[in-house]
Amino acid sequence: MATFKTLPTRSLGRNGPLVPRVGLGLMGASGIYGTITPENARFELLDDAYNRGERFWDTSSSYGDSEEILGKWFAANPEKRKDIFLATKFGIRHTDTFPGFTVSSTPEYCRESIESSLSLLGLSSIDLFYIHRLDRVTPIEKTMEVMVELKNAGKIKYIGLSECSAESLRRAYAVHPITCVQMEYSLLCTEVESPERKFLETARELGVAVVCYSPLANGLLTGGLRLIADVDSLGNRRSVLPWLQEAVLEKNIEILNQISEIAKLRNITTAQLALAWLLAQGDDIFPIPGSSKIQRHEENLGSLFVDLSEEEEKELRQLGEEVVGGRFQETTGYAFADTPALEE
Repeated sequence: MATFKTLPTRSLGRNGPLVPRVGLGLMGASGIYGTITPENARFELLDDAYNRGERFWDTSSSYGDSEEILGKWFAANPEKRKDIFLATKFGIRHTDTFPGFTVSSTPEYCRESIESSLSLLGLSSIDLFYIHRLDRVTPIEKTMEVMVELKNAGKIKYIGLSECSAESLRRAYAVHPITCVQMEYSLLCTEVESPERKFLETARELGVAVVCYSPLANGLLTGGLRLIADVDSLGNRRSVLPWLQEAVLEKNIEILNQISEIAKLRNITTAQLALAWLLAQGDDIFPIPGSSKIQRHEENLGSLFVDLSEEEEKELRQLGEEVVGGRFQETTGYAFADTPALEE
């Protein structure tokens, strides 16, 4: 079994720390997409990630018991804490009604959340703290004031945002430099590049890195979806994805199969091809694929050693653009979120 003790790193943002180009997303391991992985299996998952040099770990207060599991792992491996660049988030509370969550980015909830996260993690500080979603009610400046307060108190080291608009990013940055923004970005979802959104160009102007969640398009780019019958294997939460709706499913599977055939010709997996495509978009792009399966670690990290030609990148982009269906996040009301102006 191949291992990668030293992975390629880049600066997370213009003045940020060096982190591996591919991070470890921990959402799926806590049952957000289905069955919760047993505790001992998750410890093994973290052990394997560490041993492979996968040291950029991403969780959230909304990822089930993820912070609690990490806290237990750090307690059992205190000497390894210094090697992990740990990110967590606040702002989302899960509910049983559509869209499945509520959002709060108030100063009060920010303070409450950091104390809860630190307690569960058993840590005195977190490397990167994200505002997971903007509630569209609290001016971003108010939330940022508390984030800076937490940084000055030594409870967090770097500040991040998620699913914000270009304008919200610019306003937040005016209060304090933002290290990175977590956005949905994949071969099938390139809205961050949209000239109308002006998001990626704004992030690059400010020197803010883009951390890509759902870099494998909620599992569609793992190569496991070859037939309509395969959709059931993706889990109940993925049934809401516009890409998988009956009217467009057959066409989309045909395109996904073409992408998989390109990977087969390269003797790599579809996931490695999709992640390599993201990495080719720039050194400021950091995918964070997640899995509850150890064998996926080696596969995902292998993408770091796949080089795409300009022609391959363009061919894949064209195929991705042919897939029909918008983002699920657009239906929630919190995608590319703006906030009210700060009253004087």
